[in-house]
Amino acid sequence: MYRKTPDSQPAFDDFYLPFGGKLSGSNRWVHLARMVPWDLVENFYAAQFSQNPQGPSAKSARLALGALIIKERLGVSDEEAVEQIRENPYLQYFLGFHEFRDEAPFDPSMYVHFRKRFSLEQLGQINEVIVQAERAERQQAEGSSAPDDDDSDDAPSSTGNSGKLLIDATCTPADIRYPTDVSLVNEAREKTEEIIDTLFEPLKGTMSKPRTYRQKARRLFVSYSKTRKRSARQTRKVLGQQLRFLERNLKTIGHLARHTPLTRLDRRQYRNLLVIQELYRQQHWMFENRCHRISGRIVSISQPHVRPIVRGKTSAPVEFGAKISASVVDGAVFLDRLDWDPYNESGDLIPQVNSYKQRFGHYPESVHCDTIYRTRDNRAFCKKHGIRMSGPPLGRPPQKTAENAQELQEKKRQRQQDERHRIPVEGKFGQGKRRFGLDLIMAKLASTSETAIAITFIVMNLEKWLKKLFFILFFCFRSTLYQAWSAVQAFITWHQRIMRTERMPLWFVKEQNN
Repeated sequence: MYRKTPDSQPAFDDFYLPFGGKLSGSNRWVHLARMVPWDLVENFYAAQFSQNPQGPSAKSARLALGALIIKERLGVSDEEAVEQIRENPYLQYFLGFHEFRDEAPFDPSMYVHFRKRFSLEQLGQINEVIVQAERAERQQAEGSSAPDDDDSDDAPSSTGNSGKLLIDATCTPADIRYPTDVSLVNEAREKTEEIIDTLFEPLKGTMSKPRTYRQKARRLFVSYSKTRKRSARQTRKVLGQQLRFLERNLKTIGHLARHTPLTRLDRRQYRNLLVIQELYRQQHWMFENRCHRISGRIVSISQPHVRPIVRGKTSAPVEFGAKISASVVDGAVFLDRLDWDPYNESGDLIPQVNSYKQRFGHYPESVHCDTIYRTRDNRAFCKKHGIRMSGPPLGRPPQKTAENAQELQEKKRQRQQDERHRIPVEGKFGQGKRRFGLDLIMAKLASTSETAIAITFIVMNLEKWLKKLFFILFFCFRSTLYQAWSAVQAFITWHQRIMRTERMPLWFVKEQNN
């Protein structure tokens, strides 16, 4: 059951502090509370619950989304985020409380349920509303006082297009151990031994326990793992041994299942059994065919949705997590695609350009992208709609002559400038990974990991809006600050003149006055 809150925004002056005083209106969390569209969040959140008045009421929508924003913005664990909320009255105001409470508002385990209650599409819509509100407020604050700039992103071109679209893709690594075939098969063998023990428990005294050779298998794996330099022949030998141990265990589980139903296994064990069966099939096929590639390859038993993403980077040639495609417009970042399977990001350019038109009502003037996006289909699409794509054109470069030297120099300068304009999208990835935890997703489920990634994009846009807000306030009051500083300077000059006059001899002062 869920009781929809009609007014989710508490009055700022009505927030009660038992130890006296009142909140400061310039606090960052007070400003952030005005930036989030709580009414839209309430509609998405309330639609998931029944209207049956019986039963306990669920946590409010503002508490659920606000707690996720606080956690990602502070970059702390679930337990630490709850403690921060308990200790900080500004965080409680941000969550919609009307008074300070020196107690935990919810158990840290509720974070898992909060992440499950927001889908990727809903968070994308919330992010777009935040960006549109920020653009409207910025245009209203700047108005006609903003300096004229012919190279502005909002200046329309001859085709009616305006703005710059920056696109790129990256990987958000999951919190898993670096997978190797031997370690995966050994982990699967240990989990099947645990399943065998559970299934054999009610059969004690009626039959002898099947052999698993767990001590021998463990000894072989430990001996291999302690070897510093491992040859390919040695690795294949140990992998074959572990595969045969795992195959024997799976056959034993099938035999025990005839006497003990699999319902005796708990939810985690039954899920592991299904994953291990598929893992054994993949590893056995790769072992027989002497290869290391297979479709839908499992690299983690606890997170079977994670896939290897080949990045080709020097520091991380292969990453394990979700692959995302993002776009940046005027500093605002959008999550356009998230997929756990590897894909070619060049196919996202046309949908991202169409999304740009849906958001702002027109096509961008230019698209700034990496080399992989510059396919013939994407070039033809951009040419059809009058969009300039960054990078050199296809074909052999034209020969430089005296007639076209100036034109070639201008095109080269334009390409260099386009590459500079693409830097902000790399900066957003760096901000998300260094500051807001996109470099290591700690959530374990696929749905909760997607929510954590989408929340990070919302937090980055809120952070941009917050910094822009303080800049606009400074821009609006800079004339007042200049006048105050001029008065201070005049007072200092007058005071210095008086002090010099007092130190002069009396006869010199009278002579100067005459």
